Amino acid sequence: MSKPNPIVPSTQAPEFQYKTADGTEHSTSALKGKPYLVYFYPRDDTPGCTKEACAFRDSFAELTKAGITIIGVSADDEASHEKFRKKYDLPFPLAADTEKSIVEAFGVWGEKKFMGKIYDGIHRISFLVGPDGVVVKTYLKVKPEQHAAEILADAKELVQPI
Repeated sequence: MSKPNPIVPSTQAPEFQYKTADGTEHSTSALKGKPYLVYFYPRDDTPGCTKEACAFRDSFAELTKAGITIIGVSADDEASHEKFRKKYDLPFPLAADTEKSIVEAFGVWGEKKFMGKIYDGIHRISFLVGPDGVVVKTYLKVKPEQHAAEILADAKELVQPI
């Protein structure tokens, strides 16, 4: 088992592709010129992950107004993501990284400990990416209920009104 090694600010964010609920393919390369947030979470419909996703849902209008695109990523499959999106009315895409290529590219896969057990899994880490595709901020200690507000505050600093 290895420790997670998340990419750091000033690093070019890895590009990746994902599908939305309707089956449309998307790529982060299409977001060039726009800031976005990639947030990694362990599993759909678990307590902390649900709190975090619902906080992003509740702040979605403000985050969108601030120019931020939100992309959630976990190793759950698309069927699980679709059920999670529908159950909580999530207005942003969730990327199904069943091959773990995205989590590995961002360095969020690694050893975890829970209730005395040690296993490999996804760490709850987020990356705010600037319009140039470079990571502006890496969030290592995410508190699910407060994370959306933290992103919104940082987004306001990142995107200056014209």
